[in-house]
Amino acid sequence: MTLRIGLTGPIGCGKSTIAAALAERGGVVIDADRLAREVTLPGSPALAAIEARFGRGVMAADGSLDRAALARIVFSDATALRDLEAIVHPAVRPRIERAVAAAESAGVPFVVVEAIKLVEAGYAARCDEVWLVTCTPEDQRRRLAGRDLAADEIERRMASQGADLVERLRPSAARVIDASGTLEATAERAAAALEAAFRARGLSPPPTAASNQPE
Repeated sequence: MTLRIGLTGPIGCGKSTIAAALAERGGVVIDADRLAREVTLPGSPALAAIEARFGRGVMAADGSLDRAALARIVFSDATALRDLEAIVHPAVRPRIERAVAAAESAGVPFVVVEAIKLVEAGYAARCDEVWLVTCTPEDQRRRLAGRDLAADEIERRMASQGADLVERLRPSAARVIDASGTLEATAERAAAALEAAFRARGLSPPPTAASNQPE
């Protein structure tokens, strides 16, 4: 049996940190954001649809997507963001499903689907558990600043998700992980949640990285 874990939560709250910690325990991580970048490469139908909807202003000189220009539009306009998601999500979904199927065929103990829109896009329904990642607003702003985002851009991105995002997602979550504080503390919480998820199903959790090392 391959346990399916859906990982979601507000931008900048530590999903990638938790995903990395889970990968070290032998899981396969499927990053929806990375797949979204792949489906919008030059020549893709999704990129053509984005250009048709948003215009040449979101295109770079080399024909690729100018993600910064697009972000300035969609994180300031809820309708534009919904339109973008309506283009990208249908292109990403089959890739997620293929990646999950490949992981299960390979017999991995668990697979993690990391996606901000896990619930809204319908991915959560295909998961055995949904984990909601949260953190303090201060940590969220600090982490987003570490991505070289200006203060006003950080506020726009946080506001675009809605102040009540965590509460909206909470009913779908089997576990809520507070990723505030250090990376080490967050990784420890992720490991504890993984063990609890396996034991809840009467399964032995995958070994830690240390126990995988030869003596």
